[in-house]
Amino acid sequence: MVATISNMQELGTKRPEFALPDMVGGGKINSNDFAAKPMLVMFICNHCPYVVHLIQELSVLANEYQKKGVSVFAISSNDVQNYPQDGPTQMALFAQQHGFEFAYCYDQSQQVAKDFGAACTPDFFVYDAAHRLAYRGQMDDSRPSNNLPVSGSDLKAALDAVLSEEKPLDKQVASVGCNIKWKPVLSEV
Repeated sequence: MVATISNMQELGTKRPEFALPDMVGGGKINSNDFAAKPMLVMFICNHCPYVVHLIQELSVLANEYQKKGVSVFAISSNDVQNYPQDGPTQMALFAQQHGFEFAYCYDQSQQVAKDFGAACTPDFFVYDAAHRLAYRGQMDDSRPSNNLPVSGSDLKAALDAVLSEEKPLDKQVASVGCNIKWKPVLSEV
């Protein structure tokens, strides 16, 4: 398993806009429909061992913070031609299996992942109510191979800070996971 780390964009960066189909509730999710609320955007997929390792705690955490007033979105941007287990039907089943009460959106073109600068699964972005980047980094120190319990401590602290309208956390550690499975670039001959 080769690990990829998140890109760690500059704090204060404006949140990219997106409109994507939601595999949980159906319909289309438009980021502009969620004005003046903090936002958690998570790039995940169904098969990544890093995501599978933390998915139960992540689902509980995301459901909890959505009830506290955070707009929560999970997005899968993987190439489903080469990774069919990450396709829309499987996304809906994965969300149901893990109790998602938040949107799980499909980024077929992969443009949304590029706009956010997402690099890995999982990759977390927390935006304040003004939709400025307040946190980008790991959920916590747990990894599939290090035997540390999944606590969500880093992500919870970031979400608590934006809900309290506090300054972003100074210490932010990059997320680690599988690389996003980008579609092959076709070269012209």
